[in-house]
Amino acid sequence: MAKEFTYRGKTIEQLKELDTREFAKLTKSRTRRAILRQTAEIDSFVAKCQKNKQKNKAIRTHIRELVIVPKMVDYNIQIYSGKTFTPVQIIPEMLGHRFGEFVVTRQKVKHGAAGIGATKSSLAKASKKT
Repeated sequence: MAKEFTYRGKTIEQLKELDTREFAKLTKSRTRRAILRQTAEIDSFVAKCQKNKQKNKAIRTHIRELVIVPKMVDYNIQIYSGKTFTPVQIIPEMLGHRFGEFVVTRQKVKHGAAGIGATKSSLAKASKKT
């Protein structure tokens, strides 16, 4: 039996009924300030999500600094990583975090073979060819 998700003592159904500004009062100070500054942007994004969900279109965004609010839960959103759009399923545990936290922008460094001049032996080989 899985435990029901709560955020500051409220269930996800109760949170979805809250206005964006009311939800901001439940978050920590830094997140609260970000939500209060982005209220119009968040509301327009949620409206866009609802419109695209009715049309069965993918929801794509470049806005990595947007804070996740309860109305976004259960949406599949494709967030831009700087190169590609990465699909992310919004779950209740993501509330109060930003989109950018869930999409990695930097890849692991894959070192190949050393280039000409990178080692002393490759320098010697390069001078013999000329």
